[in-house]
Amino acid sequence: MCRNAEKLYYPVEQCVRSVLPLVDEFIMVIGDGDADDRTREALESIGSSKLRLIDSKWDLNGFPNGTVHAQQTDLAKSHCTGDWLLYLQADEVLHEEDLSKVKALAAHYLDNARVEGFLFQYLHFWGDYKHTIASHGWYPKEIRMIRNRPDIHSWESAQSFRSIPGFDGRSYRKKEGSRKIDVIETDIRVFHYGWVRPPEAMTEKMNRLDRIHSHDTNRYEGRFDYGDIRVCDFFGGSHPAVMGERLTALDWDVKNSTATKRPKHKHERWKNQVMTWVERNLLSGRQLFAFQNYNKIN
Repeated sequence: MCRNAEKLYYPVEQCVRSVLPLVDEFIMVIGDGDADDRTREALESIGSSKLRLIDSKWDLNGFPNGTVHAQQTDLAKSHCTGDWLLYLQADEVLHEEDLSKVKALAAHYLDNARVEGFLFQYLHFWGDYKHTIASHGWYPKEIRMIRNRPDIHSWESAQSFRSIPGFDGRSYRKKEGSRKIDVIETDIRVFHYGWVRPPEAMTEKMNRLDRIHSHDTNRYEGRFDYGDIRVCDFFGGSHPAVMGERLTALDWDVKNSTATKRPKHKHERWKNQVMTWVERNLLSGRQLFAFQNYNKIN
C-alpha cells in the first residue's frame, strides 16, 4: 500500500519490479494522494499483467495513530489469492539473489501448518546507499511472508502481523484477543531505503508521517539533517539490480553534520550507542528490550 509514493521519493517502482519474477500476482493499493503525485503512472509504466492497482481513500480519523497503514495493508491482503503472501512496504526491495530462497521456503513449508510466517533480515540504509544502521532500537528482522489466512492481520502501523480471530476491523493496536504468529527465521534480506531521500523530501516525508501518527505540528523544516554518519556502518555489498538508476542519480551530500541545536537521532543518543556496543560485543547481536511481535520456531 502507498500514498504519494512517487512524490515523496519512495522506490515504489523498484519495490514492485524486484519481486515480479517471483510472485503470481502483485496487489498494490494506492491511496488518494496529491494532485501532482505520479505514483499510478510510475506503476502503470511497469506494464506487467501480474500487477493489480486498487485505488483507496485514507481515513485518518477512523484509523488514527498510524493504524491507517495497517488498515490499508489489510485491504491489499483481502485481494490476494495465493497460499503465501509476500509483503513489502513501498520503501523495501528484495535482492534478486534471494528470490529462489523465498520460492523454496514457500514450497518446503506449504503443508506444515505450524509455520505461519517467515522472518526476513533488514538492512536499514541511512542517508545514502553506502551507510546502514544496525543500532539498538532499529528492528533487525521482521515478518515479511505469511500464510493467506483470514485471521492474520496487519498490526499497529503495519510493521508486523498478528493472529486476531473475530477481528473488529479497527483495533489494530489492541492485544487482547490476539496472539503472535509462529515463524521461521530466514537469511533473506530486505533492503530498506526509507531513510534514503533528498534532504528536502525527507523533511516532507517525516512531517507527513507525523500527521498520520496524530501529531498536529511539523517537527522538521528545511533540509533534513542526517547527523553524524560516523555512527553508521559502511555497506560494501551489492544492491538489488533494480536500484541501479537510483544509485547513479543520488546527488545530495550526507557528510557529518556540524549542527548543534537539532535533536539527536535515535542511533546517535549515547544510551543507544552503549546498548549497541553491549549487544554486538557481549550478546552476539541480540537486542535487549526489542519489539518482537512473533514466536520463533525451528
